Amino acid sequence: MNRLEQLKAIGNDEEWDVLVIGGGATGLGAALEAAARGYKTLLLEQSDFAKSTSSKATKLLHGGVRYLAQGDVALVREASIERGLLLKNAQHLAKNLSFIIPAYSWWEGIYYTIGLKLYDWMAGRLSLGRSVHISRRETLEKLPGLKAAHLSAGILYHDGQFDDARLAINLAQTIYEQGGVALNYMRVKGLEKNGHGELSYVTVEDTETGQLYRIKTKGIINATGVFVDDILEMDDPGIKRKIVASQGVHLVLAPEFLPGANALMIPKTSDGRVLFAVPWHNKVVVGTTDNPVNEISLDPVAMEKEINFILQTAGQYLAKVPARADVKSVWAGLRPLAKPEKSEKTKEISRNHKIMVSASGLVTILGGKWTTYRKMGEDVVDRLEKVKQWQHVASATRELPIHGSAQKLGEEDPLYYYGADAAAVKNLPGGEAVLSAPLGIIKAQVIWAVRKEMAHAVEDVLARRTRALFLDAEEAVRIAPQVADIMAAELGKDEQWKTQQVRSFEALAKTYRLQ
Repeated sequence: MNRLEQLKAIGNDEEWDVLVIGGGATGLGAALEAAARGYKTLLLEQSDFAKSTSSKATKLLHGGVRYLAQGDVALVREASIERGLLLKNAQHLAKNLSFIIPAYSWWEGIYYTIGLKLYDWMAGRLSLGRSVHISRRETLEKLPGLKAAHLSAGILYHDGQFDDARLAINLAQTIYEQGGVALNYMRVKGLEKNGHGELSYVTVEDTETGQLYRIKTKGIINATGVFVDDILEMDDPGIKRKIVASQGVHLVLAPEFLPGANALMIPKTSDGRVLFAVPWHNKVVVGTTDNPVNEISLDPVAMEKEINFILQTAGQYLAKVPARADVKSVWAGLRPLAKPEKSEKTKEISRNHKIMVSASGLVTILGGKWTTYRKMGEDVVDRLEKVKQWQHVASATRELPIHGSAQKLGEEDPLYYYGADAAAVKNLPGGEAVLSAPLGIIKAQVIWAVRKEMAHAVEDVLARRTRALFLDAEEAVRIAPQVADIMAAELGKDEQWKTQQVRSFEALAKTYRLQ
């Protein structure tokens, strides 16, 4: 998957069937759905794939335990089904993970056990394992980092875990394999209507070169997450805003804070949300928060109150109480929530997706979450077919393996998340040089990211092709100059480019570190 080759495809005045704006979970799902149905499909992303919200999730594929409390049975059922499909179709990136809820009274143990039995039942044959009530002793054995004081018992249940940004890259590769084109660093600048008031052209800027393209298309899907209103306003400047944004923050700690392979789920926090502490890439991810924000940006920054809330809440449950100095990385993401008719707290707004159609034929998808990305893609392409009065083509993605899924490696292999590509990465000539021993990153991964995964900036490699920035911001900054050197050799860039790239990455990394 080479960006320069794919750019050629949009420079020859062809007409596309489906043009998807947005390269996060929703847009990638929609573009793969369209391409797999045989439509001539183009996806355009203003920055890098999964740059925004879609690389900043809790890394869970979950049916939505907390949605049970809100009575959203349909969403729990849909998410449970989609979780099962993704565990099968992206087996190199997704896995079954055991979670434990600590109970501090007899009644709590019974209450959560009953709730999770209902969760199991709703997942049906796609359940990942039976929920069980476990003793105090077994709870402490399975969660050795948990505080023992006042603990009564535990409830063990199963959900899924994955790597969000890696899945995004593999989805872009799968789109390519299905005959579509997916391009990063392509910003939509304007929409153009024909004489009948229907959208028919999109003006796009290649942000790397400044070159403008005028692209003809039959159908357009707006799947830009927290930025959907920007595209809607290009279509209709007088439209009311359709999105509210909620910020979620995660902290990353060393593995000694929660040793072992099991995750901790705190079912009720002071802000009414659940909090997770999850083992991930030999670290522990703790989060998340839910704070409404007015400013929407690609790189939101964690607020002090969010950081303090996570540290304080985690400290109430972990035997080793985390302090600011223990935080390896902190990141913030914005959830795109469909604006409700009446005022609601962001944590109470449904995570269900919604689809709206403009008078011009623009199809916009709002809300949703990673777990249901495939179903969101199916639903939005179904709607586009109806809007355009095309003959319906059946979905082909339920059984479609994602790029790399042909091989599942053990997690003891540091390149396990490449799946079927791991051997090719390891065999790149001269690629065995170690860049970061603590994070297991080698030179070959940088070369592979440029040649096969459309990485064009140091940030692309260290934030999303590898997860260095998310796992240990200080270590990521340390190896950034080496990454810039390798990329410059691959891309034919000069010293000025390398200097600018390192400076840009260091500025971003500051927001991932607690000063």
